[in-house]
Amino acid sequence: MRQIIAMGGGGFSMEPENPLLDLYILGQAQKQRPKVCFVPTASGDADNYITRFYQAFESHECKPSHLSLFSPPTRDLEAYVMDKDIIYVGGGNTKNLLALWKEWGLDLILRKAWHQGKIMAGVSAGSICWFEEGVTDSFGSGLEPLKTLGFLKGSNCPHYDGEEERRPAYKRFIGSGRVSGGYAADDGAALHYIDEELVKAVSSRPEAKAYHVWETDGKVQEDVVKTLYLG
Repeated sequence: MRQIIAMGGGGFSMEPENPLLDLYILGQAQKQRPKVCFVPTASGDADNYITRFYQAFESHECKPSHLSLFSPPTRDLEAYVMDKDIIYVGGGNTKNLLALWKEWGLDLILRKAWHQGKIMAGVSAGSICWFEEGVTDSFGSGLEPLKTLGFLKGSNCPHYDGEEERRPAYKRFIGSGRVSGGYAADDGAALHYIDEELVKAVSSRPEAKAYHVWETDGKVQEDVVKTLYLG
């Protein structure tokens, strides 16, 4: 079973007092103490981000670790990744994440791990990266489309309600054909894929939702995906 849980926003870094999404991710491993590995590449392996991950996950029933590409834990990254149950990718600059992963071959390792049943999860850049395309602020001059890893078909837009320009930009890019249709998620909402099919949307906030956005007959359509509040 291949699983990806893509968060539009939320988790320990955005909702430190609200662990609902992080606990949901841990629960999918169906183990008493799953091994969860944080990958903070998109933030440049920011020390504060890594510290906050450990502070959050050491209070949960799991075995936390992290994978830095600036200070690698081992020469054998594949063995390190394959030992984990969950890969949790942090937010930041998606373009830099992709460049570093490809340079290190981590993109191929993660694809192999995903096919072998390791759960892929992440927030913001850690959500966009799994799709074919995403809407990113990686270039520093507003929002732009970006080709990503393509584990999942279609496009993705995080922070759909959390950043004012996200929704209009995503719709504009889909309408002009710059990105294909796909799924967006509010801050606090997550898309849960099993074997490349969206099976559920969940949220840590009562009002947070996920959305299917696509173009047909020259018009951009948006449907709310039924979203289960975890509280």
